[in-house]
Amino acid sequence: MKLTKQNKINTDEKAIDKILNRGTIVETYPTKEDFREKLLSGERLRFYIGFDATGSTLHLSHAKNFILLEDFRKLGHEVIVLFGDFTARIGDPTNKKETRGVLSRDEVLKNIEKWKQQISPLMDFNDKVNPPRILNNHDWLSKLTFEDIISLASNFTVQQMLERNMFDKRIKAGNPIHLHEFLYPLMQGYDSVAMDVDVELCGTDQTFNALVGRTLLRKLKNKNKFVVVATLMENPKTGKMMSKSEGRGIFLDTNSEEMFGEVMAEPDEMIEILFTHVTRISLQEIQTIISGNPKDAKTKLAEEIVKIFFGDTEAKMARVNFDKTFSKNRMSNNALRISVHSGVNILDVPFPKEFIKSKNELRRLIESGAVSSVDSGEKITNTQTKVLNDINLKIGKHRFIKLNVK
Repeated sequence: MKLTKQNKINTDEKAIDKILNRGTIVETYPTKEDFREKLLSGERLRFYIGFDATGSTLHLSHAKNFILLEDFRKLGHEVIVLFGDFTARIGDPTNKKETRGVLSRDEVLKNIEKWKQQISPLMDFNDKVNPPRILNNHDWLSKLTFEDIISLASNFTVQQMLERNMFDKRIKAGNPIHLHEFLYPLMQGYDSVAMDVDVELCGTDQTFNALVGRTLLRKLKNKNKFVVVATLMENPKTGKMMSKSEGRGIFLDTNSEEMFGEVMAEPDEMIEILFTHVTRISLQEIQTIISGNPKDAKTKLAEEIVKIFFGDTEAKMARVNFDKTFSKNRMSNNALRISVHSGVNILDVPFPKEFIKSKNELRRLIESGAVSSVDSGEKITNTQTKVLNDINLKIGKHRFIKLNVK
């Protein structure tokens, strides 16, 4: 391992290239070559990744970003996990066809506490020398004056903001764009200025906002920030992302047995993707694993992922219990998981279209007795039923969906 004496930064080319070439990073601004050269220089960089705690749980697509951030921390760099306790109340308009509702600060802070627990297995917060830092953007965004906001806004044009695809889609659909949504990229961009960062990690859906921050840093501090863009975990066949809005994902607020079963429920085409972005098994070993039986590969994957969050012992127990239950068809391997608000009418649950084509179809299924609780076997025949607690649903003979109350 090659270390500089002053900052103890690992500048070993193999270690750096191992991170850069794994496949998780899909774009780097200004260039990958410039970023690599900076990492090789031995300068200690300040990295950050930001998330708005708009819900109570994260999923594996989020987890891979924290794992990537931890890779850079292990090289000796400073890393910051930023929770958008201010921006979460506004709501990022990215990929939203309609304006988000405003959350209370109490709701956001409760979500943040849950998220801290969920990411603790992914990063070494107990490191005595170089622990990750957790910051909240309420600390600086809440202090900006109207004069400050006007000054920041003067760095951009309306035309630049309208370049965002979701705004163009809303205009064509005749849906409103609220003024505060224009300000969201500005607020996220100012986070980079407030923390004086060198590198921002983000998903492809956040590239626009991250580049706004790059522009602000250059104009206000004459500093060039690197933007490192990570892939979103997308099913290569369907194009669907692992996300709450898609009604699918392996969520982190679960137990070891459920997580194991949810990994096993992923389609075969997701095996290599999850191995690559969530585990740290070598790419060569991954190719060896996936060249064999898909079920064996998926079982290995499930055990490796559960091990990250719950440890080796629980991972092995989860595998044993899966063989006793899921493999005997007590719960179908294609079970999806959907997060819903307490009290939602069952007809208003956002079931994926490939499972339930319409609300009318769901109504017919309920009234015909084709919807039941997996755990109790009780049929749900009332279309006015409200979802008050977590429930595993069986729809017809082969469709299984887990509803989790937020």
